[in-house]
Amino acid sequence: MLLTAIAPMVWGTTYAVTSELLPPDRPLTASVLRALPAGLLLVAVTRKLPRGSWWWRSLVLGTLNIGAFFALLFLAAYRLPGGVAATVNAIQPLLAMGLSFLLLGEKLTTRMLLAGIAGVAGVSLLVLRAQARLDVIGVLAALGGALVMATGVVLSKRWRSPASPLATTGWQLVAGGLVLLPVMLLVEGTPPTDLSGQNLIGYGYLMIVGAVIAYPLWFRGISMMSPTSAAFLGLLSPVVATALGWLALGQSLTPLQAVGAVIVLAALASTQIARRPRREAPLLPEETPTPVAR
Repeated sequence: MLLTAIAPMVWGTTYAVTSELLPPDRPLTASVLRALPAGLLLVAVTRKLPRGSWWWRSLVLGTLNIGAFFALLFLAAYRLPGGVAATVNAIQPLLAMGLSFLLLGEKLTTRMLLAGIAGVAGVSLLVLRAQARLDVIGVLAALGGALVMATGVVLSKRWRSPASPLATTGWQLVAGGLVLLPVMLLVEGTPPTDLSGQNLIGYGYLMIVGAVIAYPLWFRGISMMSPTSAAFLGLLSPVVATALGWLALGQSLTPLQAVGAVIVLAALASTQIARRPRREAPLLPEETPTPVAR
């Protein structure tokens, strides 16, 4: 769980890296340069390609987890204030919960449902502003992003890959990057040629730390955890983004934001604490079973 949590915490640094190190108005370029080279690197390192049904499964998972998710995420970011987009995306654990029930037969519990609602409330206190405006297309894009990511998480659990997490991650990053590439060329054109050293550091960070390191940890965690529990870890991203903005970028932190962070962390903790098995009462002397000869 702790290793899996590293991934959303790293993704929480994306906003600061993008705003401070990358060229403006190039979100899809950042997504392609983050996903495609990282995927090709992992495929080259593992020297393993998909076989059989994993060709189309990698395309589906890469589209859900990377391609479609990034495109919808940035469409929502362009049309909505960041707080609204983050709050809508916080419903992802609730969606993962429902999909896990339908596709994996996982039991729905009141504790998880209440934790999901508390997570949305905590994120809204953490990042939502009173003057936030709503845009129908932006809200639908944010909802779509949460839905495709939740679906990708659940299907990643349902489809057990025969390869290592590094190889499976490489396949998905390549597929997602190739899906995003024509969208990037259509919307933003070719990548800029006059990149500064600062830009290269930013893109390198997103590729190596944000993809090559973070995504294998994420997909490894999904294979070992409940999809719902993994989806709840995604709530760490807005917490880290807010904390980094306060510590490194000089942004203010209000008491309500602090309360929101506490609510998010409490909701997250409540979903990760495994129930201890109920201990049976010891047998009384007269209840001790008689040994049976074998």
